[in-house]
Amino acid sequence: MRITIIGGGYVGLVSGACLAAYGAHITLVEKDPERLKRLEIGELPIYEPGLEALFSEQKAQKRLSFCATIEEGLRGSKAAFIAVGTPARRGSGHADLSFVYDVAKDIALTAQNDLVVVTKSTVPIGTGREVSSILRTLRPELRFSVASNPEFLREGQAIADFMNPDRVIIGLDRNSPDKGLHAQKLLTTLYHPLHTLKTNLFLWG
Repeated sequence: MRITIIGGGYVGLVSGACLAAYGAHITLVEKDPERLKRLEIGELPIYEPGLEALFSEQKAQKRLSFCATIEEGLRGSKAAFIAVGTPARRGSGHADLSFVYDVAKDIALTAQNDLVVVTKSTVPIGTGREVSSILRTLRPELRFSVASNPEFLREGQAIADFMNPDRVIIGLDRNSPDKGLHAQKLLTTLYHPLHTLKTNLFLWG
């Protein structure tokens, strides 16, 4: 399965390397030219125990690739994970979702039918509805699904948390035409390797 992850920060890199280890082919979109160059030669811009070895292994197995644009990253992709930053706004402390919504707009411009758009970034309730609204407004003819798959990664334990979780949370849009079944099928297939670990898969919507 070919998956796009948009954002080469902490969440994107950990998620990308781990999903590649599950057998998925990951294209990681990173717009920062310097960071992209480092990733392409195998240098990580962050430190997390175990990540460098896992990253190098999956890159060598050609299950990790990198590009600068969402248009290129989405070619042949079944799902796009939004993993960009959501920094706290000055004063209010509320999450700044502008990067998430900008990515949604870029996805809308180039997405093919039946793409599953997954918010992986830490976002408040209602973000998925707004992402769906952006896609529907910009591409009313597009068939797509929106889902949420929040991460629960502890610094220093991120690889273990991702590879051996006690639960995986997936939020689905039950108001969509297919009741979220397309996204549900794709994401449960993606996380199928965890079934042998008796990981609980929680679906809500």
